[in-house]
Amino acid sequence: MSDISQDARALVAAARAAMAHAHAPYSRFAVGAAVRLADGAIVTGSNFENASYGLSLCAETVALASVSSLGRLADVTAIAVVGGTGDMIVTPCGRCRQVMTEAEQVAGRAIAIYCGAAQGDAIVRHSLAHLLPHAFGPADLGLHPVRKS
Repeated sequence: MSDISQDARALVAAARAAMAHAHAPYSRFAVGAAVRLADGAIVTGSNFENASYGLSLCAETVALASVSSLGRLADVTAIAVVGGTGDMIVTPCGRCRQVMTEAEQVAGRAIAIYCGAAQGDAIVRHSLAHLLPHAFGPADLGLHPVRKS
């Protein structure tokens, strides 16, 4: 764990704080996410469940949509995700991995993914290439990602 920087620990702490705002009355599995931008700013999100289940939103998607609404998707450098209870490390679901791939391609750089536990100090760093090998993105449609910055 010594290879995890203080900036990464702060990002995970922001994701942990975002968990407090989760709307998870059905699963009772709160998740928080935090996105670091190139200028050091942090944007957070938490999961938002819906009684129809399929319309629920994951914390990572909420945070990245917030970043996109600021016109700053090209500025994403890292994402942290924390969820559940106890010391189990949570990783992004498949849908979130796909959304993160879009952000990574728009940013034009690898985005560090930090996964942490709701409690304790455990943090694991991943790359999207590791979490979602052979990802589908704009290039597969013959398009170049649009960078708004």
